[in-house]
Amino acid sequence: MDEPARLRPIDLARAAGISTQQVRNHADEGLLPPTPRTASGYRVFTPHHRRALLTYRALYAAFGSHTSRAIMHAVLAQDTDRALELIDAAHADLHRHRQALDQAGQALSAIAHHTENAPIPPSGDLRIGEVAAHLGVRTSALRVWEQAGLLTPQRDHTTGYRTYTPADVRLARIVHLLRQVGYPLPDIGPVLERLSHSGDTTALNQALDQRSHNLLGRSRAMLTAAAHLDDYLTHT
Repeated sequence: MDEPARLRPIDLARAAGISTQQVRNHADEGLLPPTPRTASGYRVFTPHHRRALLTYRALYAAFGSHTSRAIMHAVLAQDTDRALELIDAAHADLHRHRQALDQAGQALSAIAHHTENAPIPPSGDLRIGEVAAHLGVRTSALRVWEQAGLLTPQRDHTTGYRTYTPADVRLARIVHLLRQVGYPLPDIGPVLERLSHSGDTTALNQALDQRSHNLLGRSRAMLTAAAHLDDYLTHT
């Protein structure tokens, strides 16, 4: 059966799994094709609007708010080259994240198991600025990690300055690597606790596996979004 020529906001909302108010919001935000109105002021939606809505929602799931909006605006402005450029950039960014995860996984394994590939730790205690330079991070990051309970440097009794032992620097490096691959700060504590107390790397491996799973989900979402976008462009 052919789709009706006119659709109600509730029809679009049900198709996309959102509220009718969200449908209206998307229309007002320029994320759907222009919607004519009846003499009484009601919006007139069509199957074309439905395809556009499903395309935007798929883009949103794959690329997030900012990029999906930019892509959809470009599509509706008939600037397909710009839309594809944004998509290509997002795929390249995802690839960089995969590479970073692989490198971080190798580094974390070396650090956790004290293999010969592990970075050489400092020979003595360091101050916060020296640790920051050693790891290539800001001192503010080290303070945030300390406030989160991930690091517990001692204080010099005379000066009050923080002092980091080689073990502290090792933990800071692990936190840094996990943060580099996007692991949430609140979830790092249990990983460090199991590693510090028992040398158990299970939680560390699970953290990396979860991040890999998230990247795979994002990759699949991009494929779904591409299919919706291709369908929309085909019927435009």
